[in-house]
Amino acid sequence: MKTKVFIDGSAGTTGLRIAERMSGRADVELLALPAEKRKDLSARAEMVNAADAAFLCLPDGAAKEIAALAGERVKLIDASTAHRTAPGWQYGFPELSDAFRQGIIGSRRVAVPGCHASGMVAILYPMVRAGILPPDYPVSAFSLTGYSGGGKKMIAEYEGGGLPPHYDAPRAYGLSQAHKHLPEVTKVAGLSCPPCFTPVVANFYAGMAVVCAFHGRLLNRPVTPEGLHAFFTDYYAGQKLLSVAPFGAEAEEDGYLSGSLLAGYDGMKLYVTGNPDRLMVTAVFDNLGKGASGAAVQCFNLMTGMPETYGLNV
Repeated sequence: MKTKVFIDGSAGTTGLRIAERMSGRADVELLALPAEKRKDLSARAEMVNAADAAFLCLPDGAAKEIAALAGERVKLIDASTAHRTAPGWQYGFPELSDAFRQGIIGSRRVAVPGCHASGMVAILYPMVRAGILPPDYPVSAFSLTGYSGGGKKMIAEYEGGGLPPHYDAPRAYGLSQAHKHLPEVTKVAGLSCPPCFTPVVANFYAGMAVVCAFHGRLLNRPVTPEGLHAFFTDYYAGQKLLSVAPFGAEAEEDGYLSGSLLAGYDGMKLYVTGNPDRLMVTAVFDNLGKGASGAAVQCFNLMTGMPETYGLNV
């Protein structure tokens, strides 16, 4: 029997990518609304409740509104920020631990991690859990991302012609230090205070490189880059969509790590660099892949008993 799936917000960037991954699957029957009813709340609620599983690719307010109208029977996978720290919702990052994975498998309410947050928690959660990183460590992070993460409006700005000259250079934003991904990073990683975080958008469509840097003397125990690399390699061993690049692999890119290195791929790769005094861990992935649509489909697969990577670009 096929799983009936509805994508609420199927015309958005994330929704379109999910639809691409769902189309043609033998286990799925995609439900759809006529274009004129895509903003009709009652029609959307009816469709959500007719589905076995629904993806919410919506602004936060709209995601909360439709989730409140969904019956308990329906499995919801929310790609918005609305429920990532909400009680009763499972955070959708199965690689973090078996508890996270089993939580997704057994849940009917899963919140897909934010794109920037995905990179940060992949780095910070294991280090805090293992006692390497103190929960009160003053974490500093930055993220280089393609403009597709800003949705249709930003895509139109970059691709609509007449681009202002300063758009050709990377642009830092989130300057108030109140980025919407910080609450989930703080909670999930087990930090006692939010990181200082600078996201940077650049003139490329998709891809992301999230960097966390650490002073060795402030860690709970001395760690060399080689030792930290071995730790992450062991921690994520056997994962299908999260791997650790061989130590020194950045040399293959002439010592650079491009934000678009894994564009089009639905997994994530970690690079460990630096020296014993100042260590860096970089998560490279596609902001629309493991940072959004790919992660949503991965969670759907786990929730419905399908192979974890089914329908994904791996």
